[in-house]
Amino acid sequence: MASQTNEYPARGYAATSPESGMAPFQFNRRGLRDNDVLIDITHCGICHSDLHTARNDWGRTVYPAVPGHEIVGTVSAVGEAVTLHQIGDRVAIGCMVDACMECDHCQAGLEQYCKTGMTGTYNGKDRQDGSVTFGGYSDRIVCREEFVLKVPQALASDVAAPLLCAGITTYSPLRQWNIGPGSKVAVAGLGGLGHMGVKLAIAMGAEVTVLSRSEEKRSDAAALGAQDFLITTDKVAMRAAAGKFDMVLNTIPVRHDVAPYLLLLKIDGVQVLVGMIDKMPELHTGILLGRKILTGSGIGGLAETQEMLEFCAEHGIAPEIETIAMSTVNEAYERMEASDVKYRFVIDMASLA
Repeated sequence: MASQTNEYPARGYAATSPESGMAPFQFNRRGLRDNDVLIDITHCGICHSDLHTARNDWGRTVYPAVPGHEIVGTVSAVGEAVTLHQIGDRVAIGCMVDACMECDHCQAGLEQYCKTGMTGTYNGKDRQDGSVTFGGYSDRIVCREEFVLKVPQALASDVAAPLLCAGITTYSPLRQWNIGPGSKVAVAGLGGLGHMGVKLAIAMGAEVTVLSRSEEKRSDAAALGAQDFLITTDKVAMRAAAGKFDMVLNTIPVRHDVAPYLLLLKIDGVQVLVGMIDKMPELHTGILLGRKILTGSGIGGLAETQEMLEFCAEHGIAPEIETIAMSTVNEAYERMEASDVKYRFVIDMASLA
């Protein structure tokens, strides 16, 4: 589809090299295609993926890079064919802005697993003009209407932002493996993803245990509503918990041995990896002979992400956040690496002014 309008000037923050850090950046957003909406961004959450992209930790960053895929804002213009959103609507964008919408995965509501590859909100490749996508560390964004979600009235914009990644990343596996009343769920790691996993699993009716190497996290786990806490370096306690859990939701974002967590599972129990791990230690297949499932899960599809937003609004679930100014994003990255945040940074985009 051809653009209907001239390009929109935008301001934001970008990395220009692995060592540059984040700095002010001016660029243009595309003009509206027939099925596009223009969104004035009010809040954007910070994800570990943002840091990894800015520093090219995965070796595939295209510079300049504008991160940010936990976006909330207000519709300020719409293309001629748009029917899903109106000017003034409070809306959100998560980790993807496009997909083929024709393959069997897309047709099944699994756009995140599009067979031709979903288009990432940042550092992706626009399916029509080939340009690199820029994310939510900016004052405005243009997006295909189907990939724009509605923010329920009961959710404040600042706390809604992290739900677009941390929320759906933990909600999707819990829902897909039918976690509910009577389920026993262990959440490994208590950070941005882990604390959302705890809240969501409890709201679904599960009995939740937090797994951690640090005794210091015990009080935090209790404050979030977890019924139990297990130190993973305590071999006696780990043996006592063997075969107890229906699911281990593993949110640990660094390389680690997953075998001890498999031993905690019941027959047909599942350990779901949602943290981005570049490589796992070797795993003896004997651990899997008790019909233990080891799998991974990405984000959710569009319908499931909208369902998650509605679920959080209905159950009063919100991430624990610290709101920051755009100018302090480099400091936030350092603190995030040091686990010095409880539990998610959110940029107030008004600070760009």
